[in-house]
Amino acid sequence: MSDESWYEHIGLMVGLELHQQLDTERKLFCHCPTVIREDEPQGRFIRRLRPTKSEMGEVDPAALFEFKKKKKFCYEYYNDTTCLVEGDEEPPHDICEEAIDISLTLANLLHSRPVDEIHPMRKIVIDGSNTTGFQRTAIVALGGQVNVGGKDIHIQTIAIEEDAARKIADDERNNMRVYRLDRLGIPLIEIATAPDIRSPHEAQEVALAIGMLLRATGKVKRGLGTIRQDVNVSINGGSITEIKGLQQLDMVAKVVEYEATRQENLLMIRDELRGKGITPSDIAMDIHDVSDLFVHTKSKVIKRALSTGGAVYGVKLSGFSGLLGREIQPDRRLGTELSDYAKFWGGVGGIFHTDELPNYGITKDEVEKLYGFFDAEKDDAIVVVAAHSDRCIAALEAVVRRAKESLIGVPAETRTPLPEGQTKYARPRPGAQRMYPETDVRPVKITAQRLKMIKKHMPEPLEERRKRFVREHGLSKDLAAQIVRSHFLNLYESVTEKLDINPTIVATTFLNTVVSLNREGIPVETIGDMQFERVFSSVAENKISADAIPEMISYLAQNPSATVDDVINATGLARMKQSDLQEIVKGVVSERIDYIRENGERAIGGIMGVVMNKVRGRAEGKTVKALVTSEVNKVIDGGLQQ
Repeated sequence: MSDESWYEHIGLMVGLELHQQLDTERKLFCHCPTVIREDEPQGRFIRRLRPTKSEMGEVDPAALFEFKKKKKFCYEYYNDTTCLVEGDEEPPHDICEEAIDISLTLANLLHSRPVDEIHPMRKIVIDGSNTTGFQRTAIVALGGQVNVGGKDIHIQTIAIEEDAARKIADDERNNMRVYRLDRLGIPLIEIATAPDIRSPHEAQEVALAIGMLLRATGKVKRGLGTIRQDVNVSINGGSITEIKGLQQLDMVAKVVEYEATRQENLLMIRDELRGKGITPSDIAMDIHDVSDLFVHTKSKVIKRALSTGGAVYGVKLSGFSGLLGREIQPDRRLGTELSDYAKFWGGVGGIFHTDELPNYGITKDEVEKLYGFFDAEKDDAIVVVAAHSDRCIAALEAVVRRAKESLIGVPAETRTPLPEGQTKYARPRPGAQRMYPETDVRPVKITAQRLKMIKKHMPEPLEERRKRFVREHGLSKDLAAQIVRSHFLNLYESVTEKLDINPTIVATTFLNTVVSLNREGIPVETIGDMQFERVFSSVAENKISADAIPEMISYLAQNPSATVDDVINATGLARMKQSDLQEIVKGVVSERIDYIRENGERAIGGIMGVVMNKVRGRAEGKTVKALVTSEVNKVIDGGLQQ
């Protein structure tokens, strides 16, 4: 069975929610600039957040989950680029008109139907990412579609909302999370597709297609963290699982593939449990203190817990032997899922279970004592936690709840993507209780005149740009096709419009140099648009050669606060004078006259390499080649005359 047939067989359904920062002059509900800063903040304050009831008098389960963590939140701010609105000390301003226009432009590109009036809503969020305890969001358009591979993927909604505060650190000792307010309030556009996607590959292609339309507006931000995807996945017999906050578009397919595999494996585990005759009542909340069984243990984790006033608790999971060690995603097992629940609900470091024991210092004798204590059979599994008593109990209660859900199959939950494409439990899925009207912001009417102006000023289609880049910029067809698909598109156009520089140098820098440096582990995502522009400006002004660009970018990536002049001074990459370059070439040639006479014009490449190594980015290759060729030919001509 092919991959496509398998996904059809299991009934894979995927919907995407793409969130993209808009490049506006001001934030969505205040007039602060949309800048991210790395310098030391100018002040801090601390808050606690608590959930509120919806209009129907209900509390959202996800909000209640966050509240139970009892976290405090420290907010860092700047006096000149953040204000009292972000601190929730001043009412929000009117919605940013520029953000509305960009959203309406996207609506037109996606053939969506704008609403008559934009009415902001409040979405309860008390994980600390917003000082208010809610996020403001507003529907701008409904319906529409994007065509991918000849198939229409329907759009459900287009909305604008404020971005969250930026998490800086977790202070576990004080149960405090630190956020910075520079990102809070930056306008986001949210595009939600219908669950029309039927394969991982198609999911990625849809994400890329919508991403290209966003870049076509010329009004979206670039860089890591400026675009995030929420991926909703389900299969036949499963539940909708929301994978939240995926930042890499090229990981969408892998995340969908692994989630489909996870759900299929969970359904197989469900069927095995049912085949054994296990029912929810067999999985009892029968949690016991088993510390006495580990008085002489060699397990470092358990010894440390007992020595600090903690305890060891355990619970029996009937019929789970062999299933907790079952892999459901690459390098993740059912036991890992239970451990995630224990960590989040109990605040423990993890769990031990008998599918992986004896191990970790726990002996076979101790495992046998556990089975005896719980009067367990060979087909049962036992889960153990070592921590303070209250944490042990909360953790094992979560383990039992999750084990019971194994009889249903796939729990409906929100999950977090991991670097390799797997996911882990994050929190319960939010309910409809989290939304209620925003009363502090005036609605905005969408007039026919405004929509007419939007249509009149639509951005140039990407295909037309590709042709223009070939015709006017002299790019190859392949390079032009790549740059219009790149997230550097808008920056490329800005640089080539402002500066007298060869467009091919700019395009290859973004498409080749930056990619290569990223693969080498250089954090190129730390470089802002202004820094890139200043590098290219230095080339246009003949301060540096084009060959110095890779080293300039590498240095800036690792020293984000440095200026271009700082880099030139620190690396010695200032463009070499023509006279100095000529002297170096003549010196290298004079040292290798016999080599040149023996090899003729074939020596040019070798001489070139020596000279380029000496000038190290301070001169362009074509200039060096011209000088080397001239000097080598002089030697050859001199030899022939003799």
